[in-house]
Amino acid sequence: MSDQHPNDYRLVARRLEPTEAHLLRGCLRAAGIAAVVADDQHGQVNFLLAPALGGTRVLVPEADLEAARAVLAAYERGDFMLPDAIDVGPAPVD
Repeated sequence: MSDQHPNDYRLVARRLEPTEAHLLRGCLRAAGIAAVVADDQHGQVNFLLAPALGGTRVLVPEADLEAARAVLAAYERGDFMLPDAIDVGPAPVD
């Protein structure tokens, strides 16, 4: 019998840049996956220490692991990029 539960969180990504890990979490949450970022504080305070600690982790519920991998693969392929010709409105006035 396994001690694992379907809502246990599993590692889906690891990044040295905490900001990138938070960006990945945003992609996952936009897809309806309850992602969390762990170990980001060390990388933000002392970037040189981050590699020794294994970087910043992005975790998702085990039940959503395959869906999360698909979302991150789409992100890596560039599926979420905006087209170059997108109209973002007028430039801000200084």
